[in-house]
Order: sequence, then C-alpha cells, then structure tokens
Amino acid sequence: MAATEPHPRSSWAVLAAFAVVGAVTQLLWLTYAPVTTVAADHYGVSEGAIGWLANVFPLFYVVLAIPTGLALDRWLRPTLALGAVLTALGACVRLAGDDFGTALAGQTLIAVAQPLVVTATSAVPARYLRADDRPRGIAAASASTFAGMILAFLLGTVVSLHAALVIGAVAAVAAAVVLLVVLREAPGFVPEQPATGLADFRAAWRNPVVRRMCVLVPVPFGTFTALTTWGQPLLEPAGVSSDQAGLLLLLNVTAGVIGCAVVPVWAADRGRQREAVLAGVLAAVAGCLVLAGLPGMGTGLGAFVVVGVLLLPALPIVLELSERASGPSAGAAAGLVWMAGQLGALVVTGLAGLLVDAPAAAFAFLAAVTLLALPALPTGHALASRTSTSRHASSATSSR
Repeated sequence: MAATEPHPRSSWAVLAAFAVVGAVTQLLWLTYAPVTTVAADHYGVSEGAIGWLANVFPLFYVVLAIPTGLALDRWLRPTLALGAVLTALGACVRLAGDDFGTALAGQTLIAVAQPLVVTATSAVPARYLRADDRPRGIAAASASTFAGMILAFLLGTVVSLHAALVIGAVAAVAAAVVLLVVLREAPGFVPEQPATGLADFRAAWRNPVVRRMCVLVPVPFGTFTALTTWGQPLLEPAGVSSDQAGLLLLLNVTAGVIGCAVVPVWAADRGRQREAVLAGVLAAVAGCLVLAGLPGMGTGLGAFVVVGVLLLPALPIVLELSERASGPSAGAAAGLVWMAGQLGALVVTGLAGLLVDAPAAAFAFLAAVTLLALPALPTGHALASRTSTSRHASSATSSR
C-alpha cells in the first residue's frame, strides 16, 4: 500500500483514459447504425437483424447494471480493466470473419463490457478526483460517451464498413492499453467504510435521493432514445429526407456533448441543478409539441438542437447527485440509475414505435412522457446532501 497524502491531488490522467474508453464503447455500439442498409446487404440479412447488433446493448445493460455497480464499489480497477479488455476483444472479434454471426459475437462481447465501463462514470471521479472537481469529471465522462456516438455517425458516412470495423478495433485496443497503464495508479480517494456487496445495494436503494433519481432518469434516456430512433420515419411524411434526418441526429448529439460539458458544471457551481433539469424537461416538451404540430426540417433543427443541449445534461447531473448522496455505495447507486435509464429507453422507444405511422400522436406522446419527470426533479435534500457520508467520507488511501 502506497503512503497516504494529507491532501491528494485529482488524477485527471485516469479520468481522461477512462473517458476515451467510454467513448470507444459508444463508437463500437453504433458502428452499424448509420449503415444499416449497407450492412444488411453485405451480410445477407434483414435490416431488422442488423438492428439487433445495437439492441443487444440495452438488454445486457439491464441485466448487468446492478452486479456491475456492486463490483465497481469493491473492485474498481479490476472491473474497469476487464471492461476495457472485453471491449477491445469484441472489436477484434468483429474482424475475425465476414459474416453476421461473427459480427453478432463481437457485439455481444462489447455489450457485456459496456456496463463495466459506462457504469463507472461517477465511480471513477469519486475515487480519483477531489470533491470540488467531481462535477467536472462526471460531466466530462458523460460528454465523452456522446462524443463516441458522433464518431460512429461520422465514420458511417465517410468510410466503408470494413474500414469502420478496423478503426474501431485499433481505437479499442489502444484505449484499453492506455487505461491499463494509468490504472496502475491507486485511487487517492476511497470511502472510509469498505464496500459490503449486497448491503451496498440495499443502502443505495433506501437512499431517497437515489430513488428519486431512478424515477427521473428514464425520461431523458427515453425521450432522447426515442427521438434518435424514430426521428427519421416520424419526420419523413413532412418531407425530411434520410440525409437530412441524419444531419438532425448528428447536430442533436453534438449539442448534447456541448451541453454535458458545460451545463452540469455551471449548475453544480451555483447549486442550480433543479433549474437545469427543469429547463431540459420543458425544452423537450416544447420541442416535441412543435414537431407534433409543425413538423419539418426547420422545426426539427431547432427542436433537436435544443433537446440535445438542455435535456442530455440531465444525465451527468443525476449521476453527480446520486454519487454525492450515496457515499460508499456510489457504484451500486450508479448501477441503479443506469438500469432505470436503460429500462426507460426500452419502454419509451417501444411505445413510440407503435405510433410511427402517426407522427403527430408520437410526438405528443413523447411530450406527455417527458412531463412525467416534473414530480421527480431534484429536491433541496438532494442538493444539500454534500455530507460526511459522501464527499467528506473519502480518505486519501491507495487501496484497490
């Protein structure tokens, strides 16, 4: 065990390496999404089959989120290392053959690895950054995941499918190697109380702030995922082409990266998390209602950009509040929050898909669903929970 320091510094190198691996998981997840038709023709399968190359990810996330959260609380570095290695292995498996079965095998490995990485979005800042740096670290890690989505969309438009697979494999291997190297540094901030497995899960679930965040987070997950999944067919009757819809999606995610990097930090510094999430919810409601009544490229541009820049920052805000309130059970709390978000995405996207032939009704439905977030907005208790059981319970040790 390394010697302790009275005032350890934040380790931004670990945070940066972790953020890159997080971005790579999203890049690999969405490799086939921008080229669904091309990939279907290439592998000789239906477009629906290609869709499963992305759909396996939320399914595995729902199953693995809580066990992953518990593992991160107890074995942070080994869990992260396993996630990075499995991500790289899955990316390489996709290159082992030129058939759908091989592609699905690779995607399945990456889908198993994704929770091991992404669930640590709040755990890594909690262990490697000082308390006043953690909102910035969580915001940066969250923004990196959306940046990975942007890279996936861009690659799909400028290179061939095989080239995208090669680039993904190289990026995954390089990111894994860098993360494994920097993880040799032990965390400078660990809870005074060690992780206790299922007891951490029970403690996280009993925490009223965590439960409230689990009710809140399905809305930004669900609304964002539904808009990105069904935006093109819902806007097509209004004359929006597939290329134009792709541009809207790219701008939406780009705005989300900017929003996630700026809004949560601003809100944390000023104690305005509630107002920031409220602005995102109301912006999404207004955008969906506008698209229900006046669909088109112009209104779509405004709605998708506003939703990206204001609604997506709700995710890092929720993660930061949960980490702050949950103390030594932060990993379990993150697992619960991520699982709730993925369930929300599955349910809301599935229900919106039933209305794909009625665009106005679909957008109105999404506006109504988004309003359900209002009762779950952060309360004064959540914003005041910077207590000794969370921020000030970190000690400058180097275990794990």
